[in-house]
Amino acid sequence: MARRPPAPDTPHAMTLTDLYLYPLKSCAPLAVEQAAVEPRGLAGDRRWMIVDATDRFITGRQFPRITLIRARPDERGLVLDAPGMPSLQVEPPRNAAHRFVEVWKEPVPAAEAAPEAARWLSEYLGTDARLVHMDDSMVRLMDPACSREGDIVSFADSCPLMLIGSASLDLLNTRLDAPVGMTRFRPNLVVGTALAHAEDDWTRIRIGEVEFDVAKACTRCNFVNIDPATGEKSADGQPLKTLTTYRRFEAGVNFGVHLIPRSPGMLHRGDRLTVLETR
Repeated sequence: MARRPPAPDTPHAMTLTDLYLYPLKSCAPLAVEQAAVEPRGLAGDRRWMIVDATDRFITGRQFPRITLIRARPDERGLVLDAPGMPSLQVEPPRNAAHRFVEVWKEPVPAAEAAPEAARWLSEYLGTDARLVHMDDSMVRLMDPACSREGDIVSFADSCPLMLIGSASLDLLNTRLDAPVGMTRFRPNLVVGTALAHAEDDWTRIRIGEVEFDVAKACTRCNFVNIDPATGEKSADGQPLKTLTTYRRFEAGVNFGVHLIPRSPGMLHRGDRLTVLETR
């Protein structure tokens, strides 16, 4: 289907209302005022990940308590905090051998952090766990089905960034007995929108000075049922149960869209979003 430019008289000026990093995959969101955009995503986003004894990735899907870990980048690396645990300073592995870990059955290059990080995570999660890091020399190519040749990504599930329009959440909350917050869905970017799921129709956008391709819809699983404030799954299967009633498509239950950066630059809260092409 040919792409078309958006209508020139769009009545609603859309702006970037929230900007989130997840320095450690599945950790608590870190709200920021600005962030640099790199080819593999926001600088500092999902460059660290937890793996098990077989080098397979661990996320909040299996261990909801990971969502309570607060990971904060600093000049030395990363500071980890979690309920009942002392703060831990972690530095990126230096001169460590690169090896492959598994993300969704795909081999991904990584380097293991110091043993004290493994002890800290294993104690907190109650299972054998290790911390790995992706530095700039490690290349993880994206799925060619939704990207161009040479596109790369961090430890994120599939794409460099994820965006949700505010009206999409507003619509969902009108259908829920107990409204949920946007952080349930772990976006990097939240945009103020007037029309629910307007983002479904975008194929190319610009936010501030940075251009993005909209790669595909974000398919949802029961991870959205974990309350980020408590690290516990909802007993009633919400909000995924309700999303399934009106957002199920051939590929799955969609909510939000994945983005691929097409230019470098800085994003700031308040930046205007311009839709460059739609379906």
